[in-house]
Amino acid sequence: MSHPSGSLPGRVRAGYALGSLVTGAFGTVPGLLLLPYLTDTLGVAAGIAGLLVLAPKAWDVLINPVAGRISDRTRTSMGARRPFLLFGGLALAVLFALIFAAPVRSGAYVALVFLAAATAFAFYQVPYVAMPAEMTDDYAERTRLMTWRVAFLALAILASGALSPMVTKQFGDGIPGHRAMGVFVGVLILVGTVGSFLGTASAPTGRVMPSEPSFGAQLRVVRGNRPFRLLLVCFVVQAAGIGTMLAGVSYFATQVLESPDTGSTVLFACFVGPALLVMPVWTRVGRRVGKLRAYVLASVLFAVAAGLLVLAPFLPAVAVYVITGLVGGGYAGQQVFGLAMLPDCIAYDAERTGRRQAGVFTGLWTAGETLGLALGPGVFAVLLAAFGYVSSETGEAALQTDTAKLGVLLGFTVVPAVVVAVALVALRGYDLDERRLVEVSEEVKA
Repeated sequence: MSHPSGSLPGRVRAGYALGSLVTGAFGTVPGLLLLPYLTDTLGVAAGIAGLLVLAPKAWDVLINPVAGRISDRTRTSMGARRPFLLFGGLALAVLFALIFAAPVRSGAYVALVFLAAATAFAFYQVPYVAMPAEMTDDYAERTRLMTWRVAFLALAILASGALSPMVTKQFGDGIPGHRAMGVFVGVLILVGTVGSFLGTASAPTGRVMPSEPSFGAQLRVVRGNRPFRLLLVCFVVQAAGIGTMLAGVSYFATQVLESPDTGSTVLFACFVGPALLVMPVWTRVGRRVGKLRAYVLASVLFAVAAGLLVLAPFLPAVAVYVITGLVGGGYAGQQVFGLAMLPDCIAYDAERTGRRQAGVFTGLWTAGETLGLALGPGVFAVLLAAFGYVSSETGEAALQTDTAKLGVLLGFTVVPAVVVAVALVALRGYDLDERRLVEVSEEVKA
């Protein structure tokens, strides 16, 4: 099918967006529950637990670009990307359930299965993220498509992040509760896999372009794409800040809000619920001020609101939840405009070089994002260890000192706020907008 230039049908947008059940579940639940599972159920020391969570994700730095190059060079009757959606997603659903199966109390077992799951996720996520650049070359349509995707992503975060702790508690916490939770999230991933595969059956596949002859040549082209480099650095650093905050949800609810039973669920509901409401607002803001400025505004909102949460010990719970809603609104904007700017960078490269290598760009992008999200729990674990957090094997958190609680508070509030704000420095010099894309296209034609 030729490269499309108009709007996509609603059924294609919805079908593509269903893939957010896969990316949202795997991007959220390990960052939310895996570190507490290791420290408070398996009794793994906080520092070691942080390494066990980080190491398998670091593998994505190597495997994601490889997955991207493979999908770039794939030719099937279903297109280059869709076969990976099916087989990568099915494997991930099974492996995710196995992460929390815990046949033995072993952190090494968790790390090995998590590594396998991260590999399966790479072969789903990289082709999935590459598809928008090939589904449409309309600058505004990319924002609309990402709005659908992020709306479904918010629902996925709510379903997986808010309900997973509830499922765990319903089945008795500890190992039995986590086993049930693993199956629950595995089913969500399965639904997203099948939905995105079938829903994109009629999606345009874009022009088939030659790719660079070697992986090294492709990386050199990526290095030559300045807008992509700047956007990637900012997004990865911000992912580390967001990952730090996600890792602290359970600890913050238990140690600061003193609400171990419902605090995590309410925090997630407050984080995600407003995100669904502000999606139309962010779309209008993007049309008015442009994607870059809207991205900066969303990041500032996230950073300011996250910083205000440091006052949580002195605020009523309702105020904490309202501020958390503002954090979620900022996060929604970051996702919409960051993901809408990525296909612009890929389209810029295609016009400039005449080569088809969206998979390489998205491979590096998803590798960086995954590493950033994985660094978050590692950063939070270092803070826990530095402030004297005590691990437990009972399935419930041990009694903590005021110093340990301070570490939890700073890790959930000030650290993510600073990281997200500082990352914006990387966007200085980013100048890729609709006018610039048209100029590049005209220069190539001339």
